[in-house]
Amino acid sequence: MSSENQKVKILGDFLKSRRERIKPDHASIVGRFGRRRTPGLRREEVAHLAGVSITWYTWLEQGRAVTASREVIESVGKALQLSSEEHLHLLRLANYGGGGVSYPNAKEIYPDLQNIIDQLHYPAIIANNRTEVLAYNRMASEIIADFHAIPFEKRVMTRLIFTDPNLRNQLANWKEFADYTLGVFRLNFDQKADDPWFEEFVLQMCKENEEFLTLWRLHDVQQKKAIHFTIDHLVGGRLYFQLNSFSNFNGNGNLHCCIFTPIAGTDTEQKLLYIRK
Repeated sequence: MSSENQKVKILGDFLKSRRERIKPDHASIVGRFGRRRTPGLRREEVAHLAGVSITWYTWLEQGRAVTASREVIESVGKALQLSSEEHLHLLRLANYGGGGVSYPNAKEIYPDLQNIIDQLHYPAIIANNRTEVLAYNRMASEIIADFHAIPFEKRVMTRLIFTDPNLRNQLANWKEFADYTLGVFRLNFDQKADDPWFEEFVLQMCKENEEFLTLWRLHDVQQKKAIHFTIDHLVGGRLYFQLNSFSNFNGNGNLHCCIFTPIAGTDTEQKLLYIRK
């Protein structure tokens, strides 16, 4: 399947997942299309709300290569009650999102980038849009995971969140962080239909981890943003961080740096001083 056909299929799957989650509580359509047998809205109801034909919308969900203006795509997004993140994701899938230049995945990190994060007193990693960890500092290995002991092909944050037993047990807000991690990963996956690595990775993870499979089927997406990372460290006890991400290194939009900053008002900063000794 060509990358463009794959993208159209992803678009259809995304629309279907958003339609099925909506509660049919719109007075203008309840009862209009007969007896309801499935949860969520019917295709007919979405088409009616968006002002498009049922045939055209059905083809769109089925992954057929149909032509649509940006205005029509936005009408469909409004009918499906998409969040701002989901709306942007939909536009990108329909080639209206201004996704920009596609960069190859980095195979190595230049020494100057490693030196930058080595100067930080807080946990920091550099990763790509696959969430492969390409560089990490000492505190990242002390707090997040023992990256030194993890082979590169397994050093993927999305994998570690779901399969590393130590990280899973110590991460106090695991569910919140897992939802966020997979939402960001899903967004990158859907935008990189031409990268076979994503599909192979997801197939393997769905086989290995039931929780990953369950969340993956939801088709939820999230943009990168600041999020809390609360971990019960074996030495420092409970530590409270805010994860901040910085993207686009030296023009490479496929690289980002994640810095785990202690939350003000907690004793995390003092505990890190002890751990660093």
